[in-house]
Amino acid sequence: MCYLSLFSWNCNSTSCVSWPIIIIIYYNMLCYVMLSDVCISCEMVLVPAAWLYGDPRHVLYPRNSTGMFCGVGQNNDKPSVMYFDIIKCATATNIMAAALQGLQCPTTQVPDLLEPLHLQLKMCVCMFVCVCVCVCVFRALGHMMSTLFYPIVTFVLLLVCVSYWGITALYLATSGAPFYKVVAMNTSQSGCSVIRANETCDPEYPTCPSARCVFINYNTEGLFQRNLFNLQIYNVFAFLWCVNFVIALGHCTLAGAFGSYYWAFSKPADIPTFPLIQSFMRALRYHVGSLAFGALILTLVQIVRIVLEYLDHKFKEAQNPCTRFIMCCLKCCFYCLEKFIKFINRNAYIMIAIYGKNFCVSAKNAFSLLMRNIIRVVVLDKVTDLLLFFGKLLVVGGVGVLAFFFFSGRIQTPGTTFETAALNYYWMPIITVVFGAYLIAHGFFSVYNMGVDTLFLCFLEDLERNDGSPEKPYFMSKNLMKILNKKNKAPKTS
Repeated sequence: MCYLSLFSWNCNSTSCVSWPIIIIIYYNMLCYVMLSDVCISCEMVLVPAAWLYGDPRHVLYPRNSTGMFCGVGQNNDKPSVMYFDIIKCATATNIMAAALQGLQCPTTQVPDLLEPLHLQLKMCVCMFVCVCVCVCVFRALGHMMSTLFYPIVTFVLLLVCVSYWGITALYLATSGAPFYKVVAMNTSQSGCSVIRANETCDPEYPTCPSARCVFINYNTEGLFQRNLFNLQIYNVFAFLWCVNFVIALGHCTLAGAFGSYYWAFSKPADIPTFPLIQSFMRALRYHVGSLAFGALILTLVQIVRIVLEYLDHKFKEAQNPCTRFIMCCLKCCFYCLEKFIKFINRNAYIMIAIYGKNFCVSAKNAFSLLMRNIIRVVVLDKVTDLLLFFGKLLVVGGVGVLAFFFFSGRIQTPGTTFETAALNYYWMPIITVVFGAYLIAHGFFSVYNMGVDTLFLCFLEDLERNDGSPEKPYFMSKNLMKILNKKNKAPKTS
């Protein structure tokens, strides 16, 4: 007798030992035969169908929206596919064509797999060009050291503008004659009978010693006194206009100096004498109107921003979330508009200094030139920002460390004229010195930044206008010509 246990096999005699094993073997063989027959039958149907209807090119090659393989057959020279014109997916102008294409988005073939490599090479060339332009600015500063001191002129002119605005605002705020009235007197005294109470009076009353003439307020009657607020607004407008004009004059002057350096064919022999002074005189003689017009456009935008800030401060408590959102959007839009106008004005002043055309034409030409070379513009902007950041950080950090060691008494100074130990709080003079160092560094590095922008625009103009022939030679440096694989052709000799 045999029985099957869940965990073990138990037998009462030796003759029954093989029966469970035989049953299991037969069962496994039956299952294997059934499984193998089903699988083989399915494979016999599946494999021919796969080879008949399948196409491994779907894995090896991409397909465009028309069902054609890229890199095979008609598209043998076009191995890649790119989705780039999403507007064509709308197909609102030709519904029949969209239906014939299976309502799919049309794509464009890319004929070259090396396109990403070409883009990387262009970026590398742009990087080398930008670095070379920055090096050329250092050379220009070495030949025109006077440009480094022009921020002092700008600072003096800005100081004059600020002083004039402050004095004018003070006189406007205190305009109007003082207004006095009689508030107390004794009419029984001699000489006081002709004076009445609450009437205007003069502070001195020699005929009535008991009368008190008290100041009430300033006179607000009259056309001038009633428009003091409007006059203050005009004073602010004039102040912003003058400040922007002074900054524009500085940009045009520096651009003219650096432009004269770039367009000198033989450097430094062809650089004019006193280029900064000549550029300053040209700007005052020929370009004052264009500079004032550019400054006026920027001033109008700044006035709108000031009005928005005033309204936001005035009605801040009464605003709901919707009005706050609208006000925030308006302030953000006008902030971006101001930055954009500053960018346009800066490059327009460079074109004015180079070609002498009016503001509108110069702004259009500068913007078009930059948009045709947008990749170079972006790379140059980032490289310049990085150099200026590290330059300012080095100057301000070095001055801050020296100021800390000096005012904290760690650097002993000869003599007894200044006692560092007598300072109760030495962090305040350190912060003052660091702030002043930043302003000075910003002023002098702005000259370098203007030089980079000017030489870059001159370089772009040089590439577009000249071809290296004897009639139109390149004015760029030899390093730039080497990077761009350009060269000037030697003039033909008879």
